[in-house]
Amino acid sequence: MTTPPPSAAPSSETAPPSAAAPRSAPRPAPWVRTRLRAAPLGTLLAAALAFVAVLLAAALPRAQDRGADQALRSFLERSGQTNTSLQVTSPAPVAGQSAEALDGILKSLLSHGGATFRVDPDAVVHGTRTTKRQPLLNPELSRPSGFPPAMSLLYVQEAPAHVKLVEGRWPSDTRPPAGAPEGAAAYDPPLHVALSQRAAETLGARLGSVLKSSPLVGGTPSVEVVGLYAVPDPADDFWVGLDCLPRACAHYNGENLSWHVDALIGAGDLGRMDTWGDTSEDFWRLPVDVGSLRADRLDATTKEIASYVAGPTAGALARETARPRLRTTSWLPELFKQAHERRQAAAPLALIGPAGVGGVAFVVLCLAGALAADRRDAELRLLLARGGSRAGIVGRLLGEGAVTVLPAAAAATALAVLLLPTPRLAPALLSAAVVALLALLAFPVRAAVLLTPPRPGGRWRRPVAELLVVIATAAAVLEVRRRGVAPAGSDPDPLLIAAPLLLALCGGLLLARLQPVVTGWLARAAGRSSGLVGFLGLARAARGSGASGAHARGRTGPSVLPMVALLLAITTGGFGAAVLDSVDASRLGVARLAVGADTSISSFGKASLPDGLAKAAGELPGVRTSVPLWIDHDSSVLGTTQRSTQISVIVAEPAAYAELSRALGCGSFDPALLATGAGQSADAPVPALFSAGLARLAGPGPGTYTLLPGNGGELKARVAGVIDCTPARPARDAATIVLPAGPATALLGADRPNQWLGLGSVDGDRLRALVRAALPPASSTNQAQPPAPAAGGDPASGTHPVDEVYPVRTSAEAVAELGADPLQRSAQRLFWASVAGAAGFALLAVLLTLMRTVPERAALLARLRTMGLRRRQGVALILAESLPQTLAATLGGALVAASAVALLGPALDLSTLVGASVPTGVRLTAGPVLIQALGLAALVAAAVLVEAATSGRRQITTELRAGDQR
Repeated sequence: MTTPPPSAAPSSETAPPSAAAPRSAPRPAPWVRTRLRAAPLGTLLAAALAFVAVLLAAALPRAQDRGADQALRSFLERSGQTNTSLQVTSPAPVAGQSAEALDGILKSLLSHGGATFRVDPDAVVHGTRTTKRQPLLNPELSRPSGFPPAMSLLYVQEAPAHVKLVEGRWPSDTRPPAGAPEGAAAYDPPLHVALSQRAAETLGARLGSVLKSSPLVGGTPSVEVVGLYAVPDPADDFWVGLDCLPRACAHYNGENLSWHVDALIGAGDLGRMDTWGDTSEDFWRLPVDVGSLRADRLDATTKEIASYVAGPTAGALARETARPRLRTTSWLPELFKQAHERRQAAAPLALIGPAGVGGVAFVVLCLAGALAADRRDAELRLLLARGGSRAGIVGRLLGEGAVTVLPAAAAATALAVLLLPTPRLAPALLSAAVVALLALLAFPVRAAVLLTPPRPGGRWRRPVAELLVVIATAAAVLEVRRRGVAPAGSDPDPLLIAAPLLLALCGGLLLARLQPVVTGWLARAAGRSSGLVGFLGLARAARGSGASGAHARGRTGPSVLPMVALLLAITTGGFGAAVLDSVDASRLGVARLAVGADTSISSFGKASLPDGLAKAAGELPGVRTSVPLWIDHDSSVLGTTQRSTQISVIVAEPAAYAELSRALGCGSFDPALLATGAGQSADAPVPALFSAGLARLAGPGPGTYTLLPGNGGELKARVAGVIDCTPARPARDAATIVLPAGPATALLGADRPNQWLGLGSVDGDRLRALVRAALPPASSTNQAQPPAPAAGGDPASGTHPVDEVYPVRTSAEAVAELGADPLQRSAQRLFWASVAGAAGFALLAVLLTLMRTVPERAALLARLRTMGLRRRQGVALILAESLPQTLAATLGGALVAASAVALLGPALDLSTLVGASVPTGVRLTAGPVLIQALGLAALVAAAVLVEAATSGRRQITTELRAGDQR
């Protein structure tokens, strides 16, 4: 029998089944899938943490952009369409003027629109107007003070769409000029005009009236009213700058009243328009679409607007339109500068909150990485012992993290972009990428540190790092204190934003050093008692148990990171809350000074309040102090260095007015200064309080001066005291004299008050109802007429609403007006959202710390349970171990927040957040700081209690069943 050569392989066709090739060895399971399936709960928690952190990181920049854009647009909308438009003017051509030429120039203007702004074509207003108003000499027209009315003519292309013709016809657009020989002034026939129905009623004109002006050489200019129109909505933005078209305007020359009106002509009379007012000009009002402006592109928008006003665009338009005197003006550059300064002034509060939540989130991610590294410490060291390299192990951990973190980060970023739409995408993507990278690297970096052999002299690294932090913090605080408030409009001060965080970091490092010592003292004191739970819990808190295995032997105290997280959350929350509390207090102070009290009722001129109104207002629920006043702003005082000085005289009951002054912090005084003797003669001087400026004019000493009220009479007054301001006239430079109400001042008519001020919480609507009830039914509108018609009101009307006759104002309404700015609301919402996020991350930091102690604590409690430890005592032991760090962080955070307010508060300017000019600085109050600290401490304590009562029982039971395997 022959044997085949060894190199010959049997064919597959002849080989028996038993001789088939052996199966290939099983492939090893993929590392990432195996590890993720081995700990599904940890994988889900890591993905959830990354999702939340990246969501906040991507949402905060977009929320800031949305708030800034909304604040910019609201600020510009409040400025009015006139200020937010490009006003283009050009002298009208002597010949060849037509509506088609005006439309052609408009197309050229619109074709040069900027890339960062757009003109709203539907709101454009353009046409031609005469530059001078001509007097109307018709004797039948209204002449209130003997002065004739004056009229100018306008051609406005868009006018027919905004009016309603009620009588007659519209001036023709095709009517050719006629009647005058070539080269002469075309005064005949009259120009055809359409006049507002309200203006016609005010002037006394009617349909068909021929209104004539002053005679000129060659004839007399005249217009014929061929149509009357009504304006459905006089408040429409179309009429901004065209005030005398919807109605007649009251024009005052001193105390003399005359009427100014504008009339509309048709396109057919454009060629003869300059015969009415000698010269005319073409105009184009191009309203910028405020809704399309963006705060982040404000600088580029300012440059493009400036190019329109005086730059390349202006030169190109002049050449293209053949109008060398084409001029563009706009208030937009100034408004953009103001908006930028307002945004920068509110930036510290808007950035401190996000900086705080970013710091706490960084700590939490580091803690999560440390927890994962401690949990897998034995596995990682085993891999290293079996020949694995540190680079290879870290690479596999990066692969695990990429599968977990990157999908969560992508989903969070997409959700933030979807929920907060805004044009800018780069800041959100950059912020999300940074946080995602941190979440991805936290565990691998921690693992690399654990697997690195210890270096000699490593014990000095922590003290050196702490010293560097202290030096950086001191330098930041000193620099902020030294240079003070940054100039208006400058970029946010990074030191002012980072300083509170650095102070919190220093506080956390200091507490991490002190807390083990203090807790050790408390543990030794508890050891002298008979109980075991307190001593054991405090001893473990002082020792800082939390790591397992070989790493636990090197621990000398609690982890610094949870302490830093709590202090960052408390410090930023307390500092920001103190800022907002100062804003609220300053806003209330400004509102009360503007009103004069918490509530006020005033009258126009020298008219008195209705009888009994002041007494009834003082009896309303909520009124603590009622102060009826008599004020005369037309008084004068004789005997000063200027001989006669114009002043305001205030007559009030001394005690009530002194209480009002103390409550408002404006000109506090002792009411005894205004006391008058019972037997004082009628000719004796009345004691008076002089304002500081008036006292300087009066000269030194308690001299006697003669007061001459505006309604006649004479009164002798002596200087009883000097005040810097007074609630009824709070201006610091106001010349005022305060007199006591009594028989002497009653001779001036001061027994009938013309103003009422009250302290307390009174509903404004209820006070207005009281005013309406106190008015006489027939003469309620004739008791106190204002000296001139209100802006935007009907000058021909003799009636006024009740609130205009006796205006009611409250400090609550004034506070609401000051706080209605979207810039303020956006900064506050962003701050409180950041505080909530920081508190949530701080709570998570504490829970992660508890999770690090789970194995060792479960083993300890299992052993103690076998020795008779009851379940309630086990919960008490966990609380005694966990709460000292929380309580220390609460106290330390409150102190650090108070220190931050004291050190950095003077560098903050709150005027933009208040809504009015206020002194620079933040006041330190205990309430806001303690609320933040105690609130977070209570939240953490509740979380620790819940964790101890729920998860602890299950862990102890597991340990008792499995036995101690350590």
